[in-house]
This record gives sequence, C-alpha cells and structure tokens, in this order.
Amino acid sequence: MTLPPTPTAVEAALLARCSAAFLPAEPPGAGRVAFWRPDGTAPDARGPVEEVTVGSGAAPTEVSALVLPVRAALPALTRARASGAGETAAFWGTAAVLALQLAARGRLFPGAGDAAPLTPEDLRRVGELAATMPPAAGPHPSPAPERLVLAFLDAVADGLPRSPAAAPAPAPRHRPAPGPATPEPPPQTAPTAVRLSLRVEAHGLTATGDHDTGPRLRAVVQVHDLADPALVADAAEVWSGTSPAASLHGPGVRAGVRLALRRAARAWPVLERLLPAAAPDALELTDAETVELLGPAATALDSTGVEVHWPRELARTLTAHAVVGPPEGDDGPARPDRRPSGPPAFSAASLMEFRWRHALGGTELSRADLDRLAEARRPVVRLRDRWVLVDPAAVRRARERRPRPVAPVEALGIALTGRAATGAGRDETVAARPTGRLAGLRDLIADPGAAREPVPHPAGLAATLRDHQLHGLAWLDRMTSLGLGCCLADDMGLGKTVTLIALHLRRRTRPDAAGPALVVCPASVLGTWQREIERFAPGIPVRRFHGTSRSLTGLSADEFVLTTYGTMRRAADDLKDTEWGLVVADEAQHVKNPHSATARRLRAIPGRARVALTGTPVENDLTELWAILDWTTPGLLGPLDAFRRRHARAVESGTDPDAARRLAALVRPFLLRRRKSDPGIAPELPPKAETDRVAALTAEQAGLYEAVVRERLAEITEADGPRRRGLIVGLLTSLKQICNHPAQYLKEDAEDATDAAPRLAGRSGKLELLDGLLDTALAEDASVLVFTQYVRMARLLERHLADRGVPARLLHGGTPVAGREELVRRFQGGELPVLLLSLRAAGTGLNLTRAEHVVHFDRWWNPAVEAQATDRAHRIGQTRPVRVHRLVTEGTVEDRIAELLRRKQALADAVLTAGDDAVTPLTELTDAELAELVTLRSPCP
Repeated sequence: MTLPPTPTAVEAALLARCSAAFLPAEPPGAGRVAFWRPDGTAPDARGPVEEVTVGSGAAPTEVSALVLPVRAALPALTRARASGAGETAAFWGTAAVLALQLAARGRLFPGAGDAAPLTPEDLRRVGELAATMPPAAGPHPSPAPERLVLAFLDAVADGLPRSPAAAPAPAPRHRPAPGPATPEPPPQTAPTAVRLSLRVEAHGLTATGDHDTGPRLRAVVQVHDLADPALVADAAEVWSGTSPAASLHGPGVRAGVRLALRRAARAWPVLERLLPAAAPDALELTDAETVELLGPAATALDSTGVEVHWPRELARTLTAHAVVGPPEGDDGPARPDRRPSGPPAFSAASLMEFRWRHALGGTELSRADLDRLAEARRPVVRLRDRWVLVDPAAVRRARERRPRPVAPVEALGIALTGRAATGAGRDETVAARPTGRLAGLRDLIADPGAAREPVPHPAGLAATLRDHQLHGLAWLDRMTSLGLGCCLADDMGLGKTVTLIALHLRRRTRPDAAGPALVVCPASVLGTWQREIERFAPGIPVRRFHGTSRSLTGLSADEFVLTTYGTMRRAADDLKDTEWGLVVADEAQHVKNPHSATARRLRAIPGRARVALTGTPVENDLTELWAILDWTTPGLLGPLDAFRRRHARAVESGTDPDAARRLAALVRPFLLRRRKSDPGIAPELPPKAETDRVAALTAEQAGLYEAVVRERLAEITEADGPRRRGLIVGLLTSLKQICNHPAQYLKEDAEDATDAAPRLAGRSGKLELLDGLLDTALAEDASVLVFTQYVRMARLLERHLADRGVPARLLHGGTPVAGREELVRRFQGGELPVLLLSLRAAGTGLNLTRAEHVVHFDRWWNPAVEAQATDRAHRIGQTRPVRVHRLVTEGTVEDRIAELLRRKQALADAVLTAGDDAVTPLTELTDAELAELVTLRSPCP
C-alpha cells in the first residue's frame, strides 16, 4: 500500500497560502483536498496533480491542483487559519479544527458511522460554518454547503489514527451522503440513528404537600429526529406508532432507540432498568437517583448526546454570587462627589469583607432557608409555599461558606471587575458586586475620562494649564487623595511635567498630603525637571540629589528633590528615611522589570502618594504594566504569577476574547492615557507626516545579507529551545546591521582601526539616502534628529558627516549629564543643525522642538519606542510641521517588519484602548515562517 505524501514544514507553509477545495468521496475517509495557486496552477510540493473543476454555487473554474488525502492535508489547512491565507484554505482550516474538537469530545470516531451523533449545538455550529463557505471551496457540481461540511468532518475523523485492521467507515446513515448521487436507502431492519433526551416529570405537586414525602419524579425517554431536531416524540409514541412525525415510526427507529439507550446506560447505569422493557418509556426516580441526575449523571449523559430537561414548575438552580464592602453594620453612605474625610479610603484602617449570597430560582435565600434545605436531606423540598428541586450536596457547600476579610485594594479590584476569586481553585471566580461606600468609590474612579468638576489653578503655579492638563490634574488629585497610586500615561509632549508640578502645589496646602516631593527620572531629563520647576513654580525650592555632594540636610516641607534611577538605587537607604508627600517615577518604564534592583529599591521608598509617568506603559508585554501599577498601587493586580496566568497570557495569546475587556476594567481607573491624535487634546500641535524611505542594498550589502541568511538558517533548523531562540535573535541583529552598513556588521570601527579609517561612502544604500535627506534639510535651514539603536552605527555616522563637513554631534548613554544639557542647549539654540542620538538613551525625556525632521536610521522593532523618540520633536512647544523619515532597505527583513509592528501595537491597545490582538514573538516563528521573513527578495520589475 502506498502511503499518502506527508508535506514537510516548508511545503505545509507553502500550501497554507494556496486556495483549497474539499473533494468528497465514498467512504468519507477517501475524500481529498485540492490545492492550487491564485493563477490556477499547482503548487510546488510532493503529490499527484490533477485537473479539477471547482465552484460551489458559482461559475465552474478548472484548475491544475495538487490533490492530497484529507489526513495529509491537515497540517497545511490548520496552518492556513493563522497565516493570512486565501479564504478557501482558511475556511477548511476552521472546519478541520472543528472536526478535531468534536472527535476529542467523543462526537466523531474513526469509522464510527452512527455511534456518536452530533448534538443540536454541534449541528448549529456546523450550520453557522457552512453559511460562510466561499464559492470555490467545493467541487462543481457540489452538494449543499452543510452536507459538504458534514462529509469533511467524517473524512477528518476517519483519518484519525486507529487499528490497521479497521474497516473503512461507512457513510453515516443519520446524514445525507455528500455529492450529487443519492445513496441506497438502508435496510428497514437496521437501526436508524436517533438522539435521546430525558424529560423529568413531577407528580403530586400540591399546595399542602408535606416536605418529608413530596412529589414523585420520573424520567421520560424522548426520541429526536437527527435530520430535523425539531421533531421529537416520547418513546411510548414511537412504540405505538402514534408519533406525529412519520420519520419516527418503524422497527428501524425502535432498534435505534434501544441502541442509543444501551449507549446511554453505559454512562448512567440506572437506565439499564429500561432495557428489559418491551417499550422502554419512563423511569421512576428515587431520591438518590434524582441527586445523581442533578450532578454527575447529567454530565455523563451529555457526553453521549443525551440532554436532561427538568420541570419548569420546580425551581432547581442554586446560584451563588458575592458582595464585597465594609462589614455589615459598618458602612456609611457613599459620597462619590466629595473627598473622603479621615484616613484614605484604602489605608490599613479600611476594613472590607467578602460575603456570599445564594439564590434559588431567582429568589435570594436567607441563612434560615439554607438551613431548612440542608435539614431536609432530599432533593425535593417545600420552601416558602412552593416545591424546589436542589442538590443536597450543593446546599451543604453553600452553608459552609462564611464571610472572610479582604484587603482594601483587593476589594476595589473585585468592585471594578465584578468577579472575585472563590479560593477553591487558583482561577475559579464568582460574580460579585460592591456595597455601600465601596460601590460609591467604584463609581467615582471607574471612568478616569469622565467629565468632573474642574479644579482651580493651584496657588503659585506660573502657567496656564490647558484643558487636558486640568483634567489630568483633577484626576491625579482625586486618586492620590483617596490613598491610591496611579499612572499618567499621556503621549510624550502633552505636558506631564507641568501637571505633576501643579499636583504638588495643590497637595502642599493640605495637612494630610503635605511633604517634600521626590522625582526619580533618567539622567537625561534631570536638568529639564529643574528648569521646569524653577519656571512654573518659582517659589518652591528644588535640589538635585545626584553626584558626590548629594545631601538631604535641611529639607523643607514643600521642596522638590530630583534624583536619577542610578542614584536612587545606590542611595535608597538615605531616601527611605524621609516621609515623602509625593513620590514620582518619571519614564516609569525604567522599572518595568519587577525583579531588578532598581524596582526593588524604588518600592522601599515610602510616600503618601505614588505617581508613575510614562508614554509607554506597555512596550513589549503586559508584565511591564503589572510592574508599574504594582508600584503605584501594591496588590491591585495580585501576585505576578497569578496576573500572568489570569490576564496576560489570555490577552497576549488571544485565546479569551473577554480577557482584554476584564483587564481593562481593572486597569483603566488607575491609568489615564491621552494621545495627541485624540480630539481636543492638543489641537495647537502642528501636523506630523511619516514616510518610509526605501533604499536599495549595495552589492556588498546584498552579498553579506544572503550569505548570513543561508548559513544561519541551516544552523537554526538543527537547533531547538533556548539555543534556537538565541540564534534567531543573532540572525535578526546581524541582518539589521548589514542593512545599516557593512562596516557596522564587520565591526570596522574607526576608533579601533590600526590602519586608515574604513571607507564608508558608496557601501550602504541607507547612508546614501541619509546624505540626500540631510542635504535637502540643511539647504532649507532646518534642524534634524537622527536616531539609531546602535551606538557603533552612530559613531560611524558622526565620522562620515564630519568628513562631509556636516556639523553633527552624538548624544548617547555614556554622555555625562552636563554634556547632555549642553548638546540640547546648542541644538535648541540653532548652533547644531544635526543631532545624532542613541534611541534608548535619548528617546525619552528630551525637549528638542527645534527639529523639523526626525530620521529613524534603523527600525527599533517596537512601535512605542519609536513613537517616543519622534515625540522629542513633535510635542507642545513645536510650531513647525514635523516630518518623520523611516529608512527601510528594499526586499529585506526590514521591508516585511511593518505589519508585525502594527500587530505589536495592538498588544498595548488590547488593554489601554479596545484592541485584542497580539504579535507572535519573532523567536517563536517556525523554520518556514522565519525563512519567509528574512529571505532577500528581488525588487519588482
């Protein structure tokens, strides 16, 4: 026997981008899948090629297609769902996943025929999928879409691993066979496939019934027509031939009922009592059997396709939810429109309690009701003048639940999300609602963007705040007065610094909030903070806690103290001995690693209020957001491991569509984010134009690029685990350096060379493009910022521009603070027309509004970091249009990274705005996907 060809990973990736059609056959396992290119030719992969006519309900199209058995086609089809493939391949990929899900649930078996019928819910999913079938997804002529999908499901199931001696699966009798031909009808003596259900009936429901005896329950067997699920009859009607549905008459149906009943009896042995009966119709239930049917028996029966229907007149659903708030009897009225008096709302003095609430049939139960239900010890109980049906075990669990204290911040998280952890499992939650003043506080902070009563300009502020800054000040004042930390995450350039200065001026007048303010920031913006404080709050003392002569002696109650992250880390013991009124972490993404020494030292510094400032609360993954908010409001997002498990993984993988919504509800009150593009935020900003400038590789660059791709891909294919990921990172880094300049990749540093400096001109397409941009800009007397993520490349650019007579200087992480301030002063004063900057060291905090052009010489594969760098020029204070130039080499990995960057931006938007997508890490790409990403392509003619 010739085995079907199994595509390699590369072939599967190729086929995933083709069009596909399912070709049904008898038996179903003989069905095949045809693949063809958009131009109608067969793809380059192993397997037979045939001329196939496709077009379900459309004009026929003849194509030359690679035809594979369904089992061999599955790797390509499932890959097509996530590869941006054509609609036909993606459709059959979705159908393949549905088939595998049904098989995993025991609804489809290899060669099973009628043994595992689909439930109505399964058939509904099949119908919804069939309704989206593209016209060319089947043969011409073709059966109806739903029949074609059912045939494909059988074909997938029959291709699953099974005994080599198993016979091919026959066409299922409960479904019309696919294809134009009509199959032979089955013999009348053969069992006809049906679906069963149990209808529970109650007898003796009287107004004066005694709860010790109560009504009697019996389960009636019902028979459903698989071809039309709306047709249903009691088993007695099937046996007597009185069913209104003709399809449920005859010996074949009766044989099918017994076959299905035997299968159900294996799930719930109580049904075996019906098997000896001549007409298995109804089963009288004992209390113990009723309890089983309320719990595990119903689940077991459902796995065989048997649903249980309970009488509506018996309330039987015992539900549980929770309330959280101050302990009962200790809850004053909510006052959301006023600042709370006394201790902050979430100080250690605030007590919160988690309490359970239970309801039966929509009626809330008291503790006395639960006691009565538990004491009856039977499933049918008289309660409040009506009979109810309830699982005694569920009642016992409800009685055992007791109120428990919760931390104030945990209580607020419950109030915001409406869910609370039950404590029964790591991820089990229950619906919960806040009460009393906790509900009022939830309403007060839930929407940071809501219009509130404006706050007056603080006394001593020598500035007129814009509307969005006044709104930000009111929000910061409200959150910090409640004892809650927060993060102001406005785009760079919208005036976060002056807003924080105004907050300190406002807080210094209140005894419960007064105290010196500590600002921790990168060294590059230390001078900016000092100048802005001296300008906007001239009466407030300010000092730098930096350098060898740093001191906190004589600190005044309203003073600003400025320090860097490095100094804070080294002098944390000195800083934590002061009771700060306000602690501010500027460019808070510097503490995005919660395990770093910087983050640990910052947590040890006490403060009455904590505020984080950052334009990029999420750069790479949601753990960074956790690190920032766990510093501002400790405990809000729970432990890091729990946060990753409950929130981050679901959002980043996209497996739970509601995960982003739940996390956003928890995060939104503590993070205020405004963008420059938001209506009314900063209408006075001049326009910004962004352009991708495409450069061709030189012959030297192309040769190096192709050689590195060829050598590294071969090495990556043989590696796995951490080593493979490291090799991929190395490959991408090498290719980016080659795209910049061969001298960077070859490490031809002028400062390290013993001979003459390496020649730079004529070897890089990007460098030639940059020369042209600078010539044009300087001829217009414009100033230019040039960003690169590599200091080595920046030094090469500095030497190259010096050789051309272009005045340019370099600002990088090693530049001393005084040197940085001098470079910024010279650039802003017009003395220095071109400033080269290291993206990481100078991409945040600096105010460089003199620039009219921003050039990204190489792409940092994080859109948030690039946007921050651009915001050095496009910010409040800029009066001229800003033109952004991103240099991209044609046909390279840079040319194909733009879509990944757009998808990565969606990761932040999933929580901070309304998106729900995430980007697959480049190190997790398959060999075929990686090759597709990095292979050099020739320019289009």
